[in-house]
Amino acid sequence: MTIQESLFDPVRKPSGKTGSAVHDLDSLRSKALLCHQCQLSTMRRNVVFGEGNPQADLFVIGEAPGAEEDAQGRPFVGRSGQLLDKILLATGFERRDVYIGNIIKCRPPENRNPLGDEIECCKPWLMQQLESINPKMLLLLGRVAANTILGNTLSMGAMRGRLIRWNRFDCVVTYHPAALLRNPNWKRLTWEDMQMLRAHYDKVRLNG
Repeated sequence: MTIQESLFDPVRKPSGKTGSAVHDLDSLRSKALLCHQCQLSTMRRNVVFGEGNPQADLFVIGEAPGAEEDAQGRPFVGRSGQLLDKILLATGFERRDVYIGNIIKCRPPENRNPLGDEIECCKPWLMQQLESINPKMLLLLGRVAANTILGNTLSMGAMRGRLIRWNRFDCVVTYHPAALLRNPNWKRLTWEDMQMLRAHYDKVRLNG
């Protein structure tokens, strides 16, 4: 059984948190840095693998790296990343306590949406990150990330504002910070989503 198959197996039992997660992610990162499976590898400056606590209970997933992320090789370090940090902090999370990544690891030109074949090439890296970290919850930022993970074509309005169970993970969908910079009116809805996430996060951690 492959890693992808085991992840999507609904009867699979969670492996629990182990010290091997750090080693697993380091090994995976080394391999991802050498990836040339799609056209984006010819345009990138850096692979933006992801960063954070390898034993995090919350995994934050965005769409793709932008210019600053491509330059630094780190996720969410531009203007949208600064806003994400504020959102997390306001909800009681330190950036160092969560894990942050994207659907794809290389920047699309002009920050366009990732193409289907690019997502399919990159998805195994994300699936293996999920397998290694084994979080309790996923925060999905934006429609592309949510549609990709949840396997649907629903609008943001149809996905946000509620808990969604995917495989063994409880997911919350909210607006991408970049969208909030374009439309500040969505900040109130995002705050509602984050309050819901925080309440459920505390509940699942309390119950083990």
